[in-house]
Amino acid sequence: MTEPASNAHFTADWMRRFAEAAHRGEPLLTALDQQVGDGDFGTNLTAGVDAARARWDRLPDPGSDPSAPLLATAEAFLDEVGGTSGPLFGLLLQSLASAIAEGGLTTTALADGFAGGLAAIQRVGDARPGDKTLVDALAPATDVLRSTAPNTPAADALAIAAESAWDGVAATARLRARMGRSSYLGGRTEGIPDPGAVGVALLLSCAQAGAPDLGARLDAVRATG
Repeated sequence: MTEPASNAHFTADWMRRFAEAAHRGEPLLTALDQQVGDGDFGTNLTAGVDAARARWDRLPDPGSDPSAPLLATAEAFLDEVGGTSGPLFGLLLQSLASAIAEGGLTTTALADGFAGGLAAIQRVGDARPGDKTLVDALAPATDVLRSTAPNTPAADALAIAAESAWDGVAATARLRARMGRSSYLGGRTEGIPDPGAVGVALLLSCAQAGAPDLGARLDAVRATG
């Protein structure tokens, strides 16, 4: 099902909300990553969306191509952001843009895009669910999208997937890291959600109007830990 004309700017608005949420959440994301990683996740995420803003401003009317804002954001992350997070978020958004370019802004295309992004990320990083990485949020969100009725409006499907991603974030707080720098910290990572997983959940949550309250979300995660 193709999104109605009133939602023609859906992906552009989604990416702009993500940029705003990344900036507001940068201190929290940085603090998380200082506990379990290199401490640069919040900085890299904001660098990616800042690089994307300039590309968005050069796009033609996004209503004519809902994949364009996603592709511009993907290219910004892939071309201009260092660390681990830049390429991984770039691969996810690139896959999503490709699926929407081919199938339109539909729940089926969203499911295909997230599935392709998950596969690409796992090929690059070799992470699996349970390793305490962004895959722990991305995999359940992808499963939800794949099982959602194809005629579900895109925004509704992404809202359901976002809740599944936050459940995955909560699960990472109960895990010991098995990948990356966090794996060397042993039990010290327990009780701390994975920053990359938080970033994926934040991305999905920004598909809805109104910016998510990251602090409240993280408090809820800690309460269930």
